[in-house]
Amino acid sequence: MCERCGWCLDGGLLQRYHDEEWGVPVHDDQKHFEYLTLEVMQCGLNWKMMLQKREIFRQCFENFDYNKIAGYDKSRVQEILETDGMIRSPRKINAVIGNARAFQKIIAENGSFDRFLWRFSGNQIMVYPSHQSGLVARNALSDQVSKALKKEGFRFLGSVTVYSYLQSCGVINDHAQSCYRYAQLLKVGQVCRQEE
Repeated sequence: MCERCGWCLDGGLLQRYHDEEWGVPVHDDQKHFEYLTLEVMQCGLNWKMMLQKREIFRQCFENFDYNKIAGYDKSRVQEILETDGMIRSPRKINAVIGNARAFQKIIAENGSFDRFLWRFSGNQIMVYPSHQSGLVARNALSDQVSKALKKEGFRFLGSVTVYSYLQSCGVINDHAQSCYRYAQLLKVGQVCRQEE
């Protein structure tokens, strides 16, 4: 039997997300935008709820197509708010739309969002052995990325939220060392071990 990170032991949705997605390095811009959108919608709520509502988000945001989302107007926001099961937060929905526009700008300036993001870690998977001894909610890397995103016009992406995003998209491998996914994901790219 495989040992896993303690937070995912529900035998269901969280465990599947942990086993199949969490910490896998992402290099697809649409997947980056999907994860960023889930993080925005999660603010103040719990991650399991985001996974449960993921298909509703996919429907409302047209499969997380940032080019389509960037063109949304007030009537589209209203349609989204009226969708059954949707989180009814105009501020979050408008943040997703604004983030799509900022996302487009970054792509125009850098060739891809992926290139922009991974340069912060020198195109390496970051591992912080000191994080293994306790829960970490943010660090210098997430502070730096959050500041850069805010400068580009992103909203709802403070350092704590960005830290969670960096974990999900594989920039930071924060699986417990005893978790079977920790060693697997160290093999998928160049690794940089940092002390904080």
